[in-house]
Amino acid sequence: MNHRNTVEFEVIGDYALFSDPVTRVGGEKFTYQVPTYEALKGIMQSIYWKPTLIWIIDEVRVMNPIQTETKGIRPIKYYNDKNDLSYYTYLKDCRYQVRAHFIWNENRPELEQDRNENKHHNIAKRMIERGGRRDIFLGTRECQGYVKPCVFGEGEGAYDQIEELSFGMMYHGITYADEAYSEETRGQLSVRLWQASMKRGIITFLPPWECIHSARREMPVKAFGSQTGNFSVISEEEVMK
Repeated sequence: MNHRNTVEFEVIGDYALFSDPVTRVGGEKFTYQVPTYEALKGIMQSIYWKPTLIWIIDEVRVMNPIQTETKGIRPIKYYNDKNDLSYYTYLKDCRYQVRAHFIWNENRPELEQDRNENKHHNIAKRMIERGGRRDIFLGTRECQGYVKPCVFGEGEGAYDQIEELSFGMMYHGITYADEAYSEETRGQLSVRLWQASMKRGIITFLPPWECIHSARREMPVKAFGSQTGNFSVISEEEVMK
């Protein structure tokens, strides 16, 4: 389903590491076979982010064959300044088409005057054309990525003829207190899981409110507004200066 404020872009990179959180506590890191919702949302936020809105990732299309490469890495140990030796497994030669849209962040009533859909949609499209406002990473900082506009579904993908591939239970993302979508998630940091599958090269994500979630700890919401001095609303004309 296309929304009125939908954006579409292609992201490419030599390597990616979409980690299973279980492997991120130290030692060897191993990538999922496909991007996670949270990683794609992070890319979208690097392209354009405002606390007024929340990006919803609708679909991702896997364009290149899924390949992995294991590298020997020498990270710094947590408990001293010496190097360790770990083996990280990356995805290689990555190329994805992404479709996303935004909704208003109802947890930010103080920013209600900034809810100009046309302004934010046009800025987001311009930022995609310019490669994003901030550096793009495919899951982790050492995996540099690049974005450009595309038409979702155009071109030949490696899995267009594969009816369905299932990836089982996967990490979907984190719901922070300032993006709560229900009373159950309000004032909490929650982790989301879902059953992922790819049909003819396309993964259609569940929205956060339809995922399995588990509250982890309490989290307060930081307020923005004129009294705090942390955020001010600017016009689209000012952005273009």
